[in-house]
Amino acid sequence: MYTIIITDKKEESRLQMTNEQYYTFIQPYSDAKDILYARLNVLEHNLYGKTATHPTHNIQERIKKKESIEKKLLKKGKEPTMMNAKDYLQDIAGLRVICYFTEDIYSLTDTLKFQSDLIIIRECDYIKHPKPNGYRSYHIIVGVPVYCMDGMEYFPVEIQFRTMSMDFWASMEHRILYKMKRDDKEQIAAELKEYADALVTMEKQFAKYTDKQGLSFT
Repeated sequence: MYTIIITDKKEESRLQMTNEQYYTFIQPYSDAKDILYARLNVLEHNLYGKTATHPTHNIQERIKKKESIEKKLLKKGKEPTMMNAKDYLQDIAGLRVICYFTEDIYSLTDTLKFQSDLIIIRECDYIKHPKPNGYRSYHIIVGVPVYCMDGMEYFPVEIQFRTMSMDFWASMEHRILYKMKRDDKEQIAAELKEYADALVTMEKQFAKYTDKQGLSFT
């Protein structure tokens, strides 16, 4: 588990997140995200050697907005304070790594785990074990060391690894089922599950054309 430095509980009442406090609060999370982003870029260029194609299509990054942090804390039954955000949220900083093949995902995650200064806090493999609705992705939360004038502290960054087809499906499912008001959601959800299964088959077919030897799918 990663180390957390918390503020005195007596001060919690005055830690309601004003805009100024929010931007101060998220800075080390943003720093941790940038550090991990740089690590992934290095792996992108070196994972398979200079003669092989790169494993990633693109890397996206985000920091949770103030309103999203407050909403998630309230959903958890917690007051929307900076201390609670630090204690109960591990996805304030996030990266989404879009790869070409599932093998690229496992190669990247395995390499990250070998970096001794990173802490693996939690991981969920929704590729080997997809969600019932068809969602596939590999989620991992990494504790990243951030050095300040008064010491070092680990800050969590959530990484979602997806192939291009996984990302396409997840984006469309979110837009169709959650961003639109529909009366036929159950029918659409069943159809989307079929599309998810079809994309798995397509990924396996595309793997035949990879230039990396020994590529296999789970």
